[in-house]
Amino acid sequence: MSIKVTRQPKAGTAKVTFTLPADFPEGPVSVLGTFNDWTPGVNALKKRGDTRSTSVTVPAGTTLCFRYLGEGMTWFDDADASPCEHGGSVTV
Repeated sequence: MSIKVTRQPKAGTAKVTFTLPADFPEGPVSVLGTFNDWTPGVNALKKRGDTRSTSVTVPAGTTLCFRYLGEGMTWFDDADASPCEHGGSVTV
């Protein structure tokens, strides 16, 4: 699992990319959080070689709370993310 933040100073935004291995967990996975009103499927991770990922662009300085949602309504968190009320968080 990894989270990459790319700051875009001129736009005052940051691009956040969420990446998981292509084979863990099995089946479709989405990342849900404060950036998409916790809506399943909006940010589905797409396979890219041996990984799968999705990106969101948010205002710089934002703290995102998020969790991953796998097949069968299985929730899981990113162990490297800071804790948040509903999963993990990252400040961009």
